[in-house]
Amino acid sequence: MKDHDGRTCLVIGGSSGIGRGACQALAAAGARVAVHGLDLDDAAQVAASIEESGGRAIAVAGDVRDPETSLQAVDTTLATFGSLDSLVVSSGIQRYGDVVETAVEEWDEVFDVNVRGAYLAARAALPAIRSTDSGTVVFVASVQGSASQPRVAAYSASKGALIALVRSMAVDEALHGVRVNSVSPGSIDTPMLRSSAEQASRAGGRHVEEVLAHWGTAHALGRVGDDAEVGEAIAFLAGPRSGFITGVDLRVDGGMMARLPAPIGELR
Repeated sequence: MKDHDGRTCLVIGGSSGIGRGACQALAAAGARVAVHGLDLDDAAQVAASIEESGGRAIAVAGDVRDPETSLQAVDTTLATFGSLDSLVVSSGIQRYGDVVETAVEEWDEVFDVNVRGAYLAARAALPAIRSTDSGTVVFVASVQGSASQPRVAAYSASKGALIALVRSMAVDEALHGVRVNSVSPGSIDTPMLRSSAEQASRAGGRHVEEVLAHWGTAHALGRVGDDAEVGEAIAFLAGPRSGFITGVDLRVDGGMMARLPAPIGELR
């Protein structure tokens, strides 16, 4: 029996990147998957690939900043599959700048998507998830919620807020039998990372693949990760095998946070 047989999962931001990896991992584990994306065609492509592989999936779309989007996604999931056991929130955006450089509008945009969007999705989904015997919520945070690189003030703050929200929700939702966790990826080969790599390549005169390879050296494993690897971690936290885990931020970072940034000689 597969871990997620008989379970239904809604993946917000499931049409690309880590969200897509989560959809594929959950479907492979037997889940019925509602794939949410900003663009319906993109979500439909992921859902179609799951169906072609013998799974069950539907596509839903909308802007996570709109409260109606999550409500409609939950309603459609329940109408199609009859239940909702797990919510995964993977939608997110990145903007660069320190606090002075970051415009108020950019700061608000990052928090609206990365934090408010997660709150709205959870608020819409939890009534249905609470009615199950083994409900789960998994947010996609980032190692930058615990540490930071230069000029990511809004993004780092938003992911830190998300990790704090996980702790608070885990305490509250334990009363309803719902577990809440997050994953914090390191550098993962997604469209968002490649967009950043393209900017870096233009500035430094290097090929995108060279930039990605260089960024990979920040990880103890010596490479960037892929969305399938994070998707497997999400599927684990969303399923019954992690039944005594809640309030945890699981780093899926190839050893990035375990490694000192450069040799500094003998420690005393």
